[in-house]
Amino acid sequence: MPQTLRTAAHSDLIIKKSRFIGCVQPMTDRASAQAVVEQLRRQHPGANHVCWALLAGGQSAAVDDGEPSGTAGRPMLDVLRHQGLEGVLATVVRYFGGVKLGAGGLVRAYTDAVAQALMQAEKVAIQRMCLLRCAAPYALEGMIRRQIEAAGAELVSVEHGSLVTMHIQLPQPQSTAFVDLLNENGQGRVGWLD
Repeated sequence: MPQTLRTAAHSDLIIKKSRFIGCVQPMTDRASAQAVVEQLRRQHPGANHVCWALLAGGQSAAVDDGEPSGTAGRPMLDVLRHQGLEGVLATVVRYFGGVKLGAGGLVRAYTDAVAQALMQAEKVAIQRMCLLRCAAPYALEGMIRRQIEAAGAELVSVEHGSLVTMHIQLPQPQSTAFVDLLNENGQGRVGWLD
């Protein structure tokens, strides 16, 4: 089961006089990731590189930001993949200390900065959610509310018209059994809307 991070976590390494400031944080899309990277550039105007890797479904990225090709972004992305993460942005701000590390040294430094930040991070399982809409007579509203609570689902909204329309969110694996249960308890009077 894929995991993401609950909150951001940081690391700070000094390797041969270069400083590597790592951060891993939950991130849903590339545009948000780019905004975070631009903010880091403003916060660290003296930094030589702001490298980053994003693992967010079809919006993944690996950016070396001037480091030799394949020595920063790709290794950072590999760490995220190896940990089974999804929806995570890894950034490393590098202040050059005057000593060249070589390609292997750079790969190790960027990998270590991300790995150490991940050791501080709290990981949480990603649970795919399903949003259901149903309409039922007022007499069934109480029963539906009890079933929502018993299933650990969330009642997102309720609309009262000629029928009660409810928007319900619950983990996707539970949705089929939940619908079947409401159909049975509602004796066919619960209608499901797209």
